[in-house]
This record gives sequence, structure tokens and C-alpha cells, in this order.
Amino acid sequence: MPHHSLRAATVLLLVILKQQPCSPAPLNGSKWTYVGPNGEKSWSKKYPLCGGLLQSPIDLHSDILQYDASLVPLEFQGYNVSATEQLNLTNDGHSVRLILRSDMHIQGLHSHRYSATQLHLHWGNRNDPRGSEHTISGKPFAAELHIVHYNSDLYPNVSIASDKTEGLAVLAVLIEMGSFNPSYDKIFSHLQHVKYKGQQVLIPGFNIEELLPERPAEYYRYEGSLTTPPCHPTVLWTVFRNPVQISQEQLLALETALYFTQVDDPSPREMINNFRRVQKFDERLVYISFRQGIILSVALAGILGICVVLAVSIWLFRRKKSSKKGDNKGVIYKPAIKKETEAHA
Repeated sequence: MPHHSLRAATVLLLVILKQQPCSPAPLNGSKWTYVGPNGEKSWSKKYPLCGGLLQSPIDLHSDILQYDASLVPLEFQGYNVSATEQLNLTNDGHSVRLILRSDMHIQGLHSHRYSATQLHLHWGNRNDPRGSEHTISGKPFAAELHIVHYNSDLYPNVSIASDKTEGLAVLAVLIEMGSFNPSYDKIFSHLQHVKYKGQQVLIPGFNIEELLPERPAEYYRYEGSLTTPPCHPTVLWTVFRNPVQISQEQLLALETALYFTQVDDPSPREMINNFRRVQKFDERLVYISFRQGIILSVALAGILGICVVLAVSIWLFRRKKSSKKGDNKGVIYKPAIKKETEAHA
């Protein structure tokens, strides 16, 4: 083709493209959402793993629990961040996320070191404050905190680790409504600065371990997945048995402060109900580090046995006493019969 013809064709193409109406990038921005056309029910169409195996969250009920004596208490290293250091709090369009320092890590997960990368929350809405992802025996909680770690012994960063074997470990804290929690308020008090997607603020460091519940050595452990797309089934889950409490006012702030959308979006959407529903748990076990259920069963069996022994003892005692009374009546009554017989003879 002559050069001038090629040049003319190029110019024509540019003119055509210029005349085409521009489609602005959607301000909602997210490739996936929790509701609507790109909501949870449609995740598996774009992200096939979301419809696959080992999916999370799950319901933790007695039929799938098994005690494992090898589950040791976790060690939290570097969790106490000085207030002079600052942490980045951001609205990522799906949750509020706190970026954590790379020297924070946990030990006690197999033989690997898992380094922290971020934490975020899931919650419901002001009219239905049941927003936890995991449930216990069918019971949902008000909210749930996830502290995400990656296997820094095997992988250089969380992006590479996210789809690899033994790549991720997540600590899950169940949250219920109760008393005011000053530790959680170190996050909640800054929510107004990250109302819209993409906004971020630096907040003073604090002891992240304060966000964990009492008796953190009691937990559920299972192999599952990310609870958001792409749902990689590479997560070692640790769900703490005991919940933490936050006040009604703190929960309401979480449920009403944030938006999924950017500040200039003409159709703002409140950030509510950002939790995935429980998934099928096919032929898997959840291992537990505590024996409370077993001890309780033994105690109840013991109490029941004692009650049976007492009941039998009381019955035998009453029977013996009744028998003695019967014998005495016979001794007294027979002579009376004899005298009556002699009188009538």
C-alpha cells in the first residue's frame, strides 16, 4: 500500500474514534459488589473459584468439630505499634482497611512465619446488625474483623502468596454488641476521614493485639478461601472462639459512616452488608484447640450418673422402710384376727 494511502487510512480511523462517544469509567469502580448485577450470586461467573471447593466463610457447628491437641497458642510478634508511628487507614471500596507493618507476624502456624499485611472489617446494617461472615451453630454476630497474613518464609509478598499453597493465614475475630471498646475506637474514631472510596488517613499506631478477644488460645482452625473475589482457596483460617464487644454507638458508626462509592459519584451507595454468606462445607473438618465441649459432656454424664445412683438409693431406702412397716402391721394385726375368730366360734 502507498504511504499516502496508509496515512489517509490512519487519519480516517482517528476521526472515527474521535467521533465515538466516550464511556466514562464507572465511578462505582469495583469489578465486584455484594449486591446487584455484580453481586455475590454472580461472582462465580467472573471468578470461577468462588463457585469451587474449600470456600469460606462457614458455619462452625458441632458435627464438623474435632479436638486437635497439636493446636498451640499463637505468638503475636511486633503487634504493639508505637503511637509515634503512623498507620494508613483507607476506604478500598469494599471495607475499611488498615495497612499493617511488615515486621508484624505470627508464629505457631505449622512451621512457617506469617507476616501481617492488613486488617479490615465486615458488618451488616443499622436495621439488621448481623454482619459477621462466620457463624457458630447458625448464630451470626454483629461484625467480624479479619487480620490478613501471608507466608513470608515461602513468598516475597501477599500478591504472589495469595494463590499459592499455604500462602495466606487470616485471624478472624467475631464482634458482638455490648460495652464500649476503646481499642476498636482507635479505628472507628477516624472513619469520617475515609467516608468515600479511595480516601485515606494516617492514624497513630496502637497495640493490634488489643483487638483480639480474651483467651486467644481457644480457636477454630480450618482450610478455606478468601471471602472476596477471586476467592483463592489458599487461606488457613483461625477463628477465635470468644467474641469481643463494641458498643451500640460504635457499631452504628461502622454501619453508617462509609460509602462503597467515590466522593463525586452521582449515585452514592452506603457501605452496608459487606459480608459473604456461609458456604457449603463438604467433607471437611474444623479442628479446635479447646476441649470445653468434651469436658462439659463428661461432667454432664457424671452428674447424670450421680442422679441415677441417688434415685436408686432413695427408691431402695423407701422400699426397705415400707417393707418394715408391712411386717410390723402383720404382727399386730394377726392376734386381732385370732381373737375375733375365737369370739365368733
